[in-house]
Amino acid sequence: MTALLPDLLRRAAEASPDRTALVEAGGRRVTWAELDAEVDAVAHGLNALGLVAGYRVVIAMGNRVELVAAYLGTLRARLVAVPVNPRSATGEMVRVVADCGARLVLADADTVTTVRQAVAGLEDALVGADEELRSRAFVPRVVVTGAPTLPGETSYADLLKAPAAALPEVADPEALAVLLYTSGTSGRPRAAMLTHRALTANIEQAAAVEPPMIHGDDVVLGVLPLFHVYGLNAVLGQVLHQTARLVLVDGFDVEGSLALIEDEAVSVVPVAPPVFAHWLPVPDLRERLAAVRLVLSGSAPLSPELVARFTELTGIPVHQGYGLTEAAPVVTSTLRSQTPKPGSVGGALPGVELRLVDEHGRAPEQGDPGEIQVRGANLFSGYWPDGADGPGAEGWYATGDVGILDPDGDLFLVDRLKELVIVSGFNVYPVEVEEVVVELDEVAEAAVIGAADEQTGETVVAYVRRTPGSSLSDAELADRVREHCATRLARFKRPTRVHVVDELPHTVTGKVAKGRLRSALRRNANLLEGPA
Repeated sequence: MTALLPDLLRRAAEASPDRTALVEAGGRRVTWAELDAEVDAVAHGLNALGLVAGYRVVIAMGNRVELVAAYLGTLRARLVAVPVNPRSATGEMVRVVADCGARLVLADADTVTTVRQAVAGLEDALVGADEELRSRAFVPRVVVTGAPTLPGETSYADLLKAPAAALPEVADPEALAVLLYTSGTSGRPRAAMLTHRALTANIEQAAAVEPPMIHGDDVVLGVLPLFHVYGLNAVLGQVLHQTARLVLVDGFDVEGSLALIEDEAVSVVPVAPPVFAHWLPVPDLRERLAAVRLVLSGSAPLSPELVARFTELTGIPVHQGYGLTEAAPVVTSTLRSQTPKPGSVGGALPGVELRLVDEHGRAPEQGDPGEIQVRGANLFSGYWPDGADGPGAEGWYATGDVGILDPDGDLFLVDRLKELVIVSGFNVYPVEVEEVVVELDEVAEAAVIGAADEQTGETVVAYVRRTPGSSLSDAELADRVREHCATRLARFKRPTRVHVVDELPHTVTGKVAKGRLRSALRRNANLLEGPA
């Protein structure tokens, strides 16, 4: 039987008990044997609190040893882990805790106030909620690490003191392991249901790539948040599988990250795209990254020009991939490509199938875009709580992403179906417009969305962030964008409105949070200043 995540940890502890498994940025070190023992203690403690198989445990922590131990201990106790953004607002925390029916929340010093407010406000928040939500919501216990407890709470240290007892093995690969909240294809945040089978399948699929993304001698930078599937399974999962070393970093800092890479001789750096822009201006970047053999980028598109510039400056190859929460998460990698191709996110991992489907459900002509569909053992089981909208009867899952497959099987991303803007019946992919807008030296970043229009159904709206030092006024920059688009795009693709903004909103993995732009547009808010 395939080794599940708790088994991977046990295997690492037995094979390399004294090797360092985790390092925190502050210098704290934990061996594989120590981590395995702490995970056992967490599992015993959770069971001692009365949690039984299938109960949900919300984990609201930054990247630290306790998060890893809590996550793996939850799985070892046959419970369901629900990692959440430690920077969630109280309302967001209330919704997750209620929706998943959490019986316990693990918090650290940075999240405990929000967690307490969420738990205290849970009953009020359920007033007026639908009966289904009220039926599965509970007021959960709170376990705190790194901060004093209040009456009724349990300290993490006390959790670890529970009497040891026999722990039943996690024997069913189809048992639910993790709930991860994502926008899904509907645009409404829902929890993707990932089984032990899905998680371990993707770990094995990624491990089968040659040359390997991560091997046993690697020291891996853990700056990606572990509440996100990329950090949780693509990074931590591979570290477990390969018995590598993970350097945990809670939050990104330019100088701090480079110093840590030097001090710990980090060899593999998985990052989100915004990191490259922060690092490129560093004058001695090649020397600072001397120990790095490979950079892995995912979670959002990375421009070929940025990749080429980074590799030219550092000599380090950058390999990209495509993935999604529902695929646990990695689907493709440029390590699977026969030859490097600018703009490609590579070929499918071993054991993962890809196909494109047009709006009529047929395969598009060669070179034409279509919706990306995925099939493999790594796919989720649908959305919580009833498994809705999961893979179809034949195992294919429609991702909502649009791409092009070349004759070699390499994938090129085009856009999201839900981002599609339809102007007078013609399809406009925002990425195409954004790529044209950022050709201007005066534009540092651009985001394109659609807005309702009485005459054309929808119209194209562009938000642009100016390049630092640009002398153009907002009105002049907006005009420059319109003029440039007029020379490069068909009329229906050109922005009819251009907003110049100081900053664009981003998600934690570097994607522009276009939902916030749409919300602001619908409200006619004045938060985004600039000429229309």
